[in-house]
Amino acid sequence: MLIIVDKKIPAEAKENLSKYGKLLNFSSSGITYEAISGHPDIFFCKIGKELIVAPNTPEEFTKELKNNGISFKMGSRDVGGKYPDSAIYNAMVTDHHFVHNCDISDTMLLAKARQLKRIHINQGYCRCNLLLLKDNHFITSDKGISKALIRQFFTGRYVAPDDVLLPGFDHGFLGGAMGVWQDKVFVIGNLDYLEKGKKIRKIVGALDYELIELYDGPLFDGGSILFIPLIQ
Repeated sequence: MLIIVDKKIPAEAKENLSKYGKLLNFSSSGITYEAISGHPDIFFCKIGKELIVAPNTPEEFTKELKNNGISFKMGSRDVGGKYPDSAIYNAMVTDHHFVHNCDISDTMLLAKARQLKRIHINQGYCRCNLLLLKDNHFITSDKGISKALIRQFFTGRYVAPDDVLLPGFDHGFLGGAMGVWQDKVFVIGNLDYLEKGKKIRKIVGALDYELIELYDGPLFDGGSILFIPLIQ
């Protein structure tokens, strides 16, 4: 398993996450906002077995993907320095749904997701704000996303992101501090530091996920955790 994370997430979180696979500590410089310059969900989007990569992803990381036998396709547009160009790959994708502000989605994403149910939202930083779980459940730090998904008969909860850390901003987003792989929900932090942390524990537990808190501290928005299986 290759796990792509922002190199700036806490060292203890990286150490614990490395028990589940090989870490690729991602970073970039001079491409987009410094606060999100290492966020995997800004440069990468996984749709089914396809990994879509922004064309201006630093070459050292595309080489690392190749060295690990991971195939990928380049998107059609570079990540930009300002919104919305900084959010064109920030979609939330499952086996059945593609959720994003489809007005800004990179055309490669839309093409690869054409068999999925498309749910348009106004928030460009969708994956940063959203965790989709099994059986059409969700947790989000964006009220607009919550309303849009409920209209599509999802079940979920809005959780204010005020306690989520993102250096350079007043706070980060909830989805950026979490990731899902199979039956596990990973959290970059300890939910005891989040005002509605008990609610999240309850939701995750009710869906029979194993909750893995990666370090003892406030939730840290690292731009999600991207899990990529290695070809055996």
